[in-house]
Amino acid sequence: MNLDEALKARKSVRAFRPDPVPLDLVREILELARLSPSGTNIQPWKVHVVAGETRRRLEEEVLAHRETRPADASAEFPRTSKRKEPYTTRMRTLGKAMYGLLGIPKGDEAANWHQWGRNYRFFDAPVGLIFTIDKDLDAMSFLDIGIFMQSIMLAAKSRGLDTCSQGAWNNFWTVTRRVLNVPGDEYIVCGMSLGYADETQAVNTLVAEREPLESFATFHGFA
Repeated sequence: MNLDEALKARKSVRAFRPDPVPLDLVREILELARLSPSGTNIQPWKVHVVAGETRRRLEEEVLAHRETRPADASAEFPRTSKRKEPYTTRMRTLGKAMYGLLGIPKGDEAANWHQWGRNYRFFDAPVGLIFTIDKDLDAMSFLDIGIFMQSIMLAAKSRGLDTCSQGAWNNFWTVTRRVLNVPGDEYIVCGMSLGYADETQAVNTLVAEREPLESFATFHGFA
């Protein structure tokens, strides 16, 4: 699979098979991703890769905390919940399509809560990644982490693996920090599921719409 094919085939997968991903393959993906560019080459990304018993412990402890302390569902670093068009419509369109495939009707809070909780099982993927960054870095370094994550997603796809990047993992960060021994001077930015897609699950037929080129690109100075 070449780069163009990987870009076109990559999508967020929200149901995985339990088949293990060999450590050598995970390392191969990260070896490629480490070549990602970053502003002034600071390479700010750090990643905790979890599998096996450590992954299960992280999942169980975060889910238990979520049941008793749901108010902790907020990031340690500033985030805004403000929405405006066209972003609100895009978000709602995706949500309607995804929950429709899952058979979850609008207003079913219990089912919604359960599905959201699947984030904290990495959607049953055998490998989870938790991305962190030094707290004294600025917003530009978050862009660098995004580039690094995209490299992981494309390298994984070209090797027959699928992924789902997950902002949900910056919630309940106190638990993740404790379980993975993340230093106090680092933010837990987000997570990612990594594994083999379960193609029998309807949710994995979802392909999010993309806006046409004309909606975001402005060309200057071309003849």
